[in-house]
Amino acid sequence: MKNQEVFVTPQELARQREFTERIAKLNDEYTARYGRRRSAFVDCYGCQQNEADAECMRGMLREMGYEPAKDEQDADVVLLNTCAVREHAEMRVLGNVGALSHCKKARPDMIIGVGGCMTQQTAMAEKLKKSFPYVDIVFGTHALWRLPELIYQKLTFGRRVFDVEDEDGRIAEGLPVQRKDYIRGWVSVMYGCNNFCSYCIVPYVRGRERSRRPEDILNEVRGLIEKGCREINLLGQNVNSYGHGTDYAMDFPDLLRAVAQLPGDFIVRFMTSHPKDATRKLIDTMADCEKIAPQLHLPVQSGSDRILKEMNRRYTAAQYLELIDYARARIPNIAFTSDIIVGFPGETLEDFEQTLALVERVRYHALFTFLYSPRGGTPAASMPDDTPHEEKQRRFERLCQVQNAISEQIHAACVGQTCRVLCESKSRFDAFPVAARTDTGRVVYLAADPKEIGTFCRAHIVRASPWALFGEKVED
Repeated sequence: MKNQEVFVTPQELARQREFTERIAKLNDEYTARYGRRRSAFVDCYGCQQNEADAECMRGMLREMGYEPAKDEQDADVVLLNTCAVREHAEMRVLGNVGALSHCKKARPDMIIGVGGCMTQQTAMAEKLKKSFPYVDIVFGTHALWRLPELIYQKLTFGRRVFDVEDEDGRIAEGLPVQRKDYIRGWVSVMYGCNNFCSYCIVPYVRGRERSRRPEDILNEVRGLIEKGCREINLLGQNVNSYGHGTDYAMDFPDLLRAVAQLPGDFIVRFMTSHPKDATRKLIDTMADCEKIAPQLHLPVQSGSDRILKEMNRRYTAAQYLELIDYARARIPNIAFTSDIIVGFPGETLEDFEQTLALVERVRYHALFTFLYSPRGGTPAASMPDDTPHEEKQRRFERLCQVQNAISEQIHAACVGQTCRVLCESKSRFDAFPVAARTDTGRVVYLAADPKEIGTFCRAHIVRASPWALFGEKVED
């Protein structure tokens, strides 16, 4: 797709604003008649990109005149923003959609919508159409910006609305956003993916790569900083592909540096980086800019070159480790995290042992580990797989044991140290009532006044577990 064709036109966005205004008028009339305002609830599943999309849904609903509902039970409009990465996520969504049938029976005027990655799959859209007749609106990832029109059609004509066309996704700038808070801000820099890893459904449901204009990204970040945002998270399926196929003067390291050079007291994080596109320039930018977190999420997926080739990852374990070593040399305190799939079709015990060896060599601070889950429509789903589930489970447990021991050692070494943390939210521990995070991304439960939430402070680490640190606030 040509760069100029990537963006939704101002005329198209103006049309959606007209639908927004019409719905807001209908809701004002409803409030005047019944003495209460209609409400809406957005339930989000999956990754940070999905959460960013959900913030746009909430923003659009707010401008349509809906007030936030505390849960599905009380809402006049319920939207489920879905994930398709793993089958378990889809089953969970379908279970929750099924549970909403009782709400719909009690309140027939309630609008139920299902959107996101799951619905962009033709078979799943058909299943929702045939098996869940009380679902009113089904829309794919590419139709998010048309949400006002879809809701207006349902309100006006009463018919079910489906918008899951297999089209090239486009970027809609200027959509309203309702954020949970202004402590951490999610900023999408690009959408889609061109990598087609053999196990992954994302390119099929999110479309091909398309990058936002640098000036639009920087303006959004400036707005967050002005509102007091302390953590900027730059998002993309593969942020290191930012700008490919465009005439932008910036690649991702350039964009990252431009964000970090903006005035204000904040920290910058980003995800996700594909190892084949992560460069020394990226590492050098991180080393040069104090505001960029010394943390790199670099999904390796496997330590076996044979399996990496079957996965279509397009790098070797040696190339991956070379980048790790360079990053550690340039940023000595860097924290690495990664994703690993256990039990990919054809994985042998030797392949798995190579993965374990890589994990022990890198010494990740944390891992996101997954048992392979076949996704229909991907090449890996049709690959021969003769390894029993029990053996895959044993390997999975071994990997978790190895990583837990590493995490425990890394965290134990933090006891007695003092570090900067961002206080993010309330925690579940009475003695450590604040949940915070170090610059390297480690969770710290902090003995501090909850009034500190939204600020940076110093934490003295007093104890550790494999999954978190515990500390006390100290004065500078």
